[in-house]
Amino acid sequence: MLGLLFENCHEFGLSFSFENCNLNHSSFFKTKIKKTVFKNTQLHEVEFSACDLTSAVFDNCDLSNAKFENTVLDKTDFRTSYNYSLDPEINKIKKTKFSLSGITGLLTKYDIEIDMGN
Repeated sequence: MLGLLFENCHEFGLSFSFENCNLNHSSFFKTKIKKTVFKNTQLHEVEFSACDLTSAVFDNCDLSNAKFENTVLDKTDFRTSYNYSLDPEINKIKKTKFSLSGITGLLTKYDIEIDMGN
């Protein structure tokens, strides 16, 4: 499923869960999809701007070039996902869960090098 525009869905009763999917180039712009589970899903260049992802779970997902801007990510779980980049200054990330290896995705905008001891 490539390039789907979930932002056009009616919000009443909207609920999803995705497993082993390819959702590259899709858009969830301004959707309210709390507690959504994305498991083993490829999410390259997906638009999550202005989305409410409170308590969502990204389990083993590839978020290369996914866009998070003015996104509510409170209590969202990114611990097993990778290739994400998001700016904590323009997104809500209260009690959001990250792995130590994923912390670099929070610092991308600073263009710094982090030695992970490899």
